[in-house]
Amino acid sequence: MTMKAGVWIDRQKAVVIVLTDEREDILQISADHNAATQPPGRIRLEHVYTRNDFVVEDRRERKAMAHLSDFYDQVLNCIQDADSILILGPDEATNEFRKRVASKKLKGHIADMKTVDKLTDWQIAEYVRQHYQ
Repeated sequence: MTMKAGVWIDRQKAVVIVLTDEREDILQISADHNAATQPPGRIRLEHVYTRNDFVVEDRRERKAMAHLSDFYDQVLNCIQDADSILILGPDEATNEFRKRVASKKLKGHIADMKTVDKLTDWQIAEYVRQHYQ
């Protein structure tokens, strides 16, 4: 049985289309890291700020990248058995995800990578179906 996958991914969510001989599955994976990337100054506290109340920007960026890495790993778990992978999405996210796929050395190969804008889940599914026909 052959398994082909298509992934539309950006830094907030991923839509994974898994095509097999018998069926087609559509999965949505959300990145819940928005709280980590918000600047600490958005919440107004009632006390006077000291220099220790602020989070160092580098630490915040490392935390956001760790959340992003976990998000990419969740997506990879869905497509780890795929023979062929199509990656869609904004340029920056697709490049990061392609590097993550290459570093994990999955069974399948990256069939193609396309930069596309926001699409609905059904448009993504149709795009993936058309690509593999």
